[in-house]
Order: sequence, then structure tokens, then C-alpha cells
Amino acid sequence: MAPESARHTLSAVSTKALREEAARLTGQFQQARRDPELVILEGFHALKHALRFDARIDAVVSWDAEELARLSEGFAPDISEVIAARAQIVSRKVFRQLGPYEPHTGVVSIAHRSHVDPRKLLAERGGAPLILLEDPRHRGNLGAVIRVAAAARATGVLTTGIHDPWDPVAVRGSAGLHFALPVAHLERLPELDRPLLALDPDGEPIRPRMVPADALLAFGSERHGLSSSLLERADARISLPMRAGVSSLNLATSVAAVLYSLQLCGG
Repeated sequence: MAPESARHTLSAVSTKALREEAARLTGQFQQARRDPELVILEGFHALKHALRFDARIDAVVSWDAEELARLSEGFAPDISEVIAARAQIVSRKVFRQLGPYEPHTGVVSIAHRSHVDPRKLLAERGGAPLILLEDPRHRGNLGAVIRVAAAARATGVLTTGIHDPWDPVAVRGSAGLHFALPVAHLERLPELDRPLLALDPDGEPIRPRMVPADALLAFGSERHGLSSSLLERADARISLPMRAGVSSLNLATSVAAVLYSLQLCGG
């Protein structure tokens, strides 16, 4: 075979292999989005925290090897070698085919969700509050609550309503801290063996020592608040004092204010 002909043959083989690998990756990510056991991690920080908290990772894909190395050395030097070993570098064109959202950090991953039994979590009596979000409407805000709860050492986060708390948008909002504490969805709230405290504008202003250490703290949506049925079940209603004229706080801000008031004031 002539040298020129050999080069053309190798180029065709290489192009075919690249196309097959792109199709394989695209199919893998499409299937992962449909699999209730898996979750797509959108961005570097979600991957960083997933690895730090021992998530099982099936794939790490980036289109920019230099940027991935810079982020790893700057924000996760403790696991930079692990990230480098797992990462598969593809073209930006292929990367954009892996999902509807392109993280500005240029990396997406596939991880296995943590398995949590919500009823078992409710039954366990620990030394830290458990967070209940009743029908949260904004998935990014839901993720921000999980991020706050992980930082403030809450026992876990449970949600009700239509949204999957492991939706990729929520996991992006938590920066992957879903793997730092139990997170699960409840179809309905069962009978409880722990005190239920509801955050409500008409509740008693919060005093940390009035909140049991293992309370279930319930938060509603910013617009609608908690349902009347949940308020009726609550053992107590508490509120965050606010300046006159301020109608509400962002959901994640409310959760942060309550959890850190309990921590800082010895609750």
C-alpha cells in the first residue's frame, strides 16, 4: 500500500472510531438521565463533592483538559489525581451532545445515587434536626437547601411534591453535596416519633432552646408556605423575625437562618 493511501486509510479508521465513541458516550448519558438509580453531575464542583463523599462514578467527561487540571489543582488538590485518571477528553461538539446544559466548567459526570429509606431516616433519633421541604417548586433552590443542610450538619433532607430531589438541576444547586447527607423523596409524611416544627409567618419567633435537637423542621414554598394539613400536624410553629414590610425570605436563606441560629446559640 502506498504511503498516501495508508494515511487515508488510517484517517478513515480514526474518524470512524471517534464517531463510534461519541455515539457510545451520547447513548450512555441519555440512558443515565432515564435511570432512577443514576444522576448526571453538571459541573466540576458537583463532581468534586461527589468524589469526596465516596460516590460511585461511572463516567467523567470534559472538553477542556487544561481547564479541568486548573480547577482540580485550585479547588480539589486532594483528589486531582483521581479526577485526571477518570476523565475522558472529547471535542466540544461531542460534549454538547451529552445533555441540554453545558456547564461553564466544562465537565459532566455520571454517578450512582445514594440509597436512602425516608421512613427509616424519620425513625432514627439523632442529635441534629432533619429538614422537610413540602412541595418545593424551584429545583435550584431545593439544591441550595441541601447545600446549606450539609454545611450546617443537618441529619438529612426530605422532600414531598412533584420534583425529584435528585434532579440534575437540584444536584447542581447543591454543588454535589447530595452525597454528604441523606436526601430522599416522600410520597406522604407518615406518623412521626419525633417533634414536628413548622416554619410559619404566624409562628412564635424562634428561640433556639425551644427547638428539640432531633426535630423535623418543615419549610413550605416561598409563595404558598406550608399546607394547612401539615400546619395542623405540627407540634409547634416557629417564625424568623423580619423587618416590617419584608414578606418572606428565600427558601434556602430561611433554612440557613434556622439551622445556624440553632448551632450558634447552642440549640
